[in-house]
Amino acid sequence: MKLSDNLSLAEVTKSATATRKGIANTPTQSHLTSLKAVATNIFQPCREHFGKPLAVTSGYRSKELNALIGGSSRSQHSLGEALDIDADVFGGLTNRELFLYIKDNLDFDQLIGEFPDNMGEFRWVHCSYKTEGNRGEVLIAYKDENNKTKYAKW
Repeated sequence: MKLSDNLSLAEVTKSATATRKGIANTPTQSHLTSLKAVATNIFQPCREHFGKPLAVTSGYRSKELNALIGGSSRSQHSLGEALDIDADVFGGLTNRELFLYIKDNLDFDQLIGEFPDNMGEFRWVHCSYKTEGNRGEVLIAYKDENNKTKYAKW
């Protein structure tokens, strides 16, 4: 099933952990509606703008899968509203370029540049989209001195 021209349901539900643990990572109809919205309003415009493939490293996560991997109990991944995108998997585009394009051009709920290196390059980009009430929140995720994930406003 296609969620947008260049993103399939299989890509956003694929999980090695779910496969290994025998967890059904199957979205409900409500989740599918949300996944189509984030695919259409975030993923596809980025894909078309840059004209390069983008890798989704984490998409939909069932509540069971999300808990198993230590995800937040409030994760938008479990609602079908969020994608983690890694632009540099296929080359020719950086995650920072992707992040800045989304920030400056798209409507979104939350945009997170994940764990920048010393040069400011992100390991991946988390972006969520809701059909109503997008906050336009822009954050940077980092590890503190105790290796706990923290968030700072952009």
